Amino acid sequence: MPTAIRPFLGEHRAAILDEASTAVARAGLEHYQQAGADETRRRLEALYDAILESIDHHDLGRITAHAEAVAAERFHAGFGLSEVQTAFNVLEEATWRRILATVPPTELANAIGTVATLLGAGKDALARAYVGLASHERVPSLDLSRLFRGTSGF
Repeated sequence: MPTAIRPFLGEHRAAILDEASTAVARAGLEHYQQAGADETRRRLEALYDAILESIDHHDLGRITAHAEAVAAERFHAGFGLSEVQTAFNVLEEATWRRILATVPPTELANAIGTVATLLGAGKDALARAYVGLASHERVPSLDLSRLFRGTSGF
């Protein structure tokens, strides 16, 4: 019997979030460390739930709206885009690992394709929203001017 991705993700939610939370802590991301383990877990849960809602409603708008809201919140809190992208990436990696370890090979393409599509759309929306905000305010993490002045001070 085929493994439907939505029930699978619901069943493995806690394990995936545990792994992703541990990975964020290991990554040493300044703002996530400042927020603490409980708040970081809550944020990962909100992202995971946006994935589940997108699947439930067959609507990428759920994940993209969540990502855009995260971009605005984190940008205004001083997070670097790479910090937030890392949080998305570790959740994706934890989900893929669980899928690869559990889902039958004949169903891997659908399962991974669904997760990759959802998180890809989310990461794209996150980056576009973040860069849109940054283009109106100068932030050091996106100041690329040194690349064009020919300096060697990297």
